[in-house]
Amino acid sequence: MSPSSSRPSRRSVLGTSAAGATAALAAGGPAAVASARVGATPWRADDGQRYTVPGLRRPVRVTVDRWGVPHLFAENTGDLFLAQGFNIARERLFQIDTWRRRGLGRFSEVLGGAYVEQDRAARLFLYRGDMAAEWAAHGPGARAAARSFAAGINAYVDWLAGRPEALPQEFRTLGYAPARWAPEDVVRIRTHGIGGNLGSEVARARLMSAGGERASACYRKLEPPRTPRVAEGLDLGLVPADVLRVYQLATAPMTFVNGSMRRVSDELGLLRESATGSNAWAVSPGRSATGRPILAADPHRENYALPSGRYIVHLRAPGLNVIGAGEPWNPGISMGHNGRVAFGLTNLPVDQADLYVYDLDPDDHGRYRYRDGWEELTVRTEEIAVAGGEPREVRMEFTRHGPVVRIDAEHHRAYAVRTVWTEPGTSPYLGSLGLLGAGNSREFVRAARGWRTPGSNLVYADTHGDIGWVPAALVPRRRGPGYDGLLPVPGDGRFEWDGFHDGAELPAVRNPGAGFFASANEYNFPPGRPVPAYEWQPAYRKDRIHEVLARRRHTSLADTLALQNDERSGVARQFLPFVTRLASDDPATAGALALLARHDGTAGKDSAAAALFETWIMRFLYPAWARTLLPGPAAGLLAGATIDVDLRVVHDSFVRPDDWFGPGGARIRDELLLTTLGPAYAEVAARLGTDDSAWRWGAMHPHLFVHPLGGPPVGPVQRGGTFSTVRSSYFYYHAYPYAEVLGPTFRMALDVGAWDNSRAINAPGQSGDARSPHYSDLHAAWSEGGSFPLLYSEEAVEAAGEQRILLTPPA
Repeated sequence: MSPSSSRPSRRSVLGTSAAGATAALAAGGPAAVASARVGATPWRADDGQRYTVPGLRRPVRVTVDRWGVPHLFAENTGDLFLAQGFNIARERLFQIDTWRRRGLGRFSEVLGGAYVEQDRAARLFLYRGDMAAEWAAHGPGARAAARSFAAGINAYVDWLAGRPEALPQEFRTLGYAPARWAPEDVVRIRTHGIGGNLGSEVARARLMSAGGERASACYRKLEPPRTPRVAEGLDLGLVPADVLRVYQLATAPMTFVNGSMRRVSDELGLLRESATGSNAWAVSPGRSATGRPILAADPHRENYALPSGRYIVHLRAPGLNVIGAGEPWNPGISMGHNGRVAFGLTNLPVDQADLYVYDLDPDDHGRYRYRDGWEELTVRTEEIAVAGGEPREVRMEFTRHGPVVRIDAEHHRAYAVRTVWTEPGTSPYLGSLGLLGAGNSREFVRAARGWRTPGSNLVYADTHGDIGWVPAALVPRRRGPGYDGLLPVPGDGRFEWDGFHDGAELPAVRNPGAGFFASANEYNFPPGRPVPAYEWQPAYRKDRIHEVLARRRHTSLADTLALQNDERSGVARQFLPFVTRLASDDPATAGALALLARHDGTAGKDSAAAALFETWIMRFLYPAWARTLLPGPAAGLLAGATIDVDLRVVHDSFVRPDDWFGPGGARIRDELLLTTLGPAYAEVAARLGTDDSAWRWGAMHPHLFVHPLGGPPVGPVQRGGTFSTVRSSYFYYHAYPYAEVLGPTFRMALDVGAWDNSRAINAPGQSGDARSPHYSDLHAAWSEGGSFPLLYSEEAVEAAGEQRILLTPPA
């Protein structure tokens, strides 16, 4: 059976009935599947690897290759998605169970009353709209896919019920059993998505309150250029520093300490919002060494947790043959290929959320000002079950715009969050189901217009040789004086969302003249198109990708893998010219200047100069620059506002010093450089010793995969890279060591049309079960920039098969 024997359409994947697909293969029964031949090699399940799975109509075979990738072969798509649910529960049960409990607000029922506040916060942001509209918005077949996927999870949970020895250790440690799923659980949870700049809105409001427009200009570069306007009558000084506490409680990942669940830090929440990014690019046949397109993608998310946030799977049934990575709790995949079209994604930082401020009736805080009158808060009460105690009733309040996250009784104010999550079809990443049946790039682009969240740059390449880019997102139309989503606004009716931009209004690129296209979260919307956001990632990564691809006449797959691991720092290359021409009599400063004079800008783990440069730029230069330009309170807020410092703003002040520092600006700039270099050099010497030739960036910059229950970690390893390198690496510069907490764990490089040549990695391993050989087996390769073959043809899959599992219907 050839993997490219048909051209599946979207309807053939998700719109064809399972009965019709089954009838096409009616001649093959369970015995035929159990011993199906691949070439001359019979396929048989391993001993002890046969499961009877309620809900299946035909047998499904699963071949797990030596790198832990499961290849699922089913006779209809209903069975395929059910088997996908069963398999992910077999490999990642604690991870997906925790995701579901966090999202639905159901931790208290197993962990006790200390988690009621967490549960209430999560329930505030659940989708509560019409479910028929929700399923319809996700496209034909989405409901059936979710129903089958949930049934597969439940089948494995039921199988475990009689086999306590097979239960993952985490459940035994915490003392509760995994829960069964409803199909609606897949789509109602939204809080794991990326979709706004709420943290930045609050940070900018507090900055402007302390330092005015100058402080805002120092915060993050706005593209296209924009000066935020404070709404008439709004006092930014009254916005509480903790106004988003409930929102962060609802959206932050969870960890467990000594058997007790803890929320991760607010700083990580701001990092997730401002720094989450990715790389993706496509190379045309004319610029490829193979004469076929090449597509590369590596998403960047939190990368410290065991297991990682993505899972690689191969799904095959009549009309559907896809392989790639997806969110473990969703059916399908969100990036990969279907034998016809390859696709990757990067975050498109569409502003899909706003903070609203309301004046409350001083005599009745159940009412808020709207237009010329008062409007009642909508109140909903729910009962939360509590392990070891009585159920607790919680009160949740909503305005017409969204859930109330803070009431300031002293100042008679309420704060609510408006997000696209209240709209049908905004379950994060589930829009990828509509992409899986695309037969060519044009069908892919049409399907991509139905994708709503999170905002994504979809980069594609097909077997016809076409490459391109299509942005996919639900983009609000904001209506109101100066309303741009950069600051909180009054909720009194002057600032509203007036629907959403149609996908056809957004730009697209098809077969660019350069012969390649790259996306790395940079500002990439041309003039005349809707502005989806003003806060973008700096273009350092995109510029480097473009530079490398442009100078090669023909790019190979090996070149692509090397570029994914490139550690040339765009920040260093911008700043070093200002430094290397300086001189100093101070020994520490002179030592720093001598070391940086030898720096080529590569932030490799073995680089001594990178250890100094990264410490200097983030720990010393940036805060000193803020103190030079702003009054004390604003400078303190700016230096601590975000880990994602857009150093293009600092660089601009160096290029045009008089505009920023006033007369004699060049002298002030040079003094700033020299007075911060010496202390940075001294700090690194205190950390790594006085011999700067022995310094290593990796010694200051470790990475560790941490189990959420505090079990044995994977690592540490020394890492290179920074936030401005293609091999992206974000770290907290407020604390030492500068541990990497965000970057790529999954990477893929696809040879379009010769699919078995493709490569991938998913660290530290595919499985979330510490008993599995695939729990951390990919860690060493990942840490050294390695990869494994992402096999697609049945022959190659079976040749690399390590484990064979047979799922059968009940007799």
